[in-house]
Amino acid sequence: MMRRSSVTITGKRFLHRHSLGKGNPGTAAPALCYDYREKLSRNGKLQDIKLDEAVDLFGYMVKSRPFPSIIEFNKLLSAIAKMNKFDLVISLGEQMQNLGIAHDLYTYNILINSFCRRSQLSLALSLLGKMMKLGYEPDIVTLNSLLNGFCHGNKISDAVALVDRMVEMGYQPDSFTFNILIHGLFLNNKASEAVALVDRMVVKGFQPDLVTYGTVVNGLCKKGDTDLALSLLKKMEKGNIEADVVIYNTVIDGLCKYKHVNDALDIFNEMENKGTRPDVYSYNSLISCLCNYGRWSDASRLLSDMIEREINPDVVTFNALIDAFAKEGKLIEADKLYEEMIKRSIDPDAFTYNSLINGFCMHDLLDEAKQMFEFMVSKDCLPDVVTYSTLIKGFCKCKRVEDGMELFYEMSQRGLVGDTVTYTTLIQGFFQAGDCDNAQQVFKKMVSVGKSPSIMTYNILLDGLCNNGKLETALVIFHDLQKSKMDLDIITYNIMIEGMCKAGKIEDGWILFCSLSLKGVKPDVITYTSMISGFCRKGLRGEADALFNKMKEDGPLPDSGIYNTLIRAHLRDGDKPASAELIKEMRNRGFVGDASTFGLVTNMLYDGRLDKSFLGMLS
Repeated sequence: MMRRSSVTITGKRFLHRHSLGKGNPGTAAPALCYDYREKLSRNGKLQDIKLDEAVDLFGYMVKSRPFPSIIEFNKLLSAIAKMNKFDLVISLGEQMQNLGIAHDLYTYNILINSFCRRSQLSLALSLLGKMMKLGYEPDIVTLNSLLNGFCHGNKISDAVALVDRMVEMGYQPDSFTFNILIHGLFLNNKASEAVALVDRMVVKGFQPDLVTYGTVVNGLCKKGDTDLALSLLKKMEKGNIEADVVIYNTVIDGLCKYKHVNDALDIFNEMENKGTRPDVYSYNSLISCLCNYGRWSDASRLLSDMIEREINPDVVTFNALIDAFAKEGKLIEADKLYEEMIKRSIDPDAFTYNSLINGFCMHDLLDEAKQMFEFMVSKDCLPDVVTYSTLIKGFCKCKRVEDGMELFYEMSQRGLVGDTVTYTTLIQGFFQAGDCDNAQQVFKKMVSVGKSPSIMTYNILLDGLCNNGKLETALVIFHDLQKSKMDLDIITYNIMIEGMCKAGKIEDGWILFCSLSLKGVKPDVITYTSMISGFCRKGLRGEADALFNKMKEDGPLPDSGIYNTLIRAHLRDGDKPASAELIKEMRNRGFVGDASTFGLVTNMLYDGRLDKSFLGMLS
């Protein structure tokens, strides 16, 4: 008897929900049942049968006396398997066995495939053994089902061994066999082995088909190996196999995703020259990529081209263009595209409205953004978390954080839960408005509702606390962060070093600076600037000069800010020669004096501490 599993129990629960009725065997079934049995005998398929009807039909079949033939049961099981109801197939197979309805090879193949699709390989292999004991030899369908199970179960070495064993046993692998194995190799990150298998197929006399090449091309493009995908296109050409639009689209999309837009355009032209007509997916990949590169005119030309060729653009086409134009502030062009969508009876979706709202917010057109939001709602297009987060960010950016909070409450009333971006935006908005207390309250709320702060959230929180004179609070959070498993970036350390230095805790800042190498973090220009500025504010010019020299030896190149900071420090200390040397070095590096340095030099000229030559050096 077939081994009982949780899957069969699930199937039986389903059956119990559908009464099979009572009555004597041989009772006449409703006309509906006879219609299906007639259909089974007529064309051998049940493509249009619904699941409930299939279960009812099975009930009538097992009550019939004599039982219908195993062929009819197989047709029904096959139809249910095509609905991906594999647990039910297994349960029905077990019931057939309990009723003495003997399985044949086709039944076993359906059941083995169902176990494999349910990732129950041990049960599939057990059933294979039972079937062979009963005298049924597995065929290529049986073995392909097992092969598929091995591949999806991450047992790729077993899958390869099975194919080798098939050949030894005299089975001839078909193209379906190779396609399953190639797909499995890609699933298990074995791209080179998949490509080698295609070559091996050719050597063995098997001609890879379009599905084979399509699987390999898709796998290569997904892992970014577009060069190998292009070489495979050439192999297809040499083998007189014409790539179809699906394969070309895969290559074009892969090239676009990895920023090879010109190569993608070349493949697009090659496809057309070889007589393969592009479709909307071909155009969408290219238009989206061109928009990302700011090539608006090229993207617009492609849109015009597809319209001229009666290839109808869809919502994805328009969304790519609208999003790109809106981000670049080309709001008139974005609006024209929106109107074109409406004219073509293409319904804008949430992405369309979010793009337009984002464009308005990016350019501080908050009234227009709110109007678009209200229009979106009036069109029964429900705003999502992205919509609200975008609007909240726009209001916070313009220091209208209270309006942002109103949107946050409205969002909650709609049943939408703010994400990390939403909370982070509000925290930053309150800090920018100088409302430190509310910023901290939003952070606490974020943690209490189970939203994990990102490193960006923590950086904004620490920076806001430091800038608002709450270094001690920031230090508590920072120390907790160091104990956590979160990877801190150089931005976090820069915030704390600058916060310590501005609060006069130079020694603490220096200790943290010196610990960076032990943490595997490399100081950047901002780190050095914060520390050197801190030394200068404390009058520790020697330490500032020493760190500056260390920076020139093994750190990042000094920028204008560091030069100007040191020049002002030396001038205040009356060290004119050192100041002059730094000015000369700064000018040679292509930098000039900033407003603070010019202001200091002007004041010192006015009270006679400097002569005009210094002003000339800076100019």
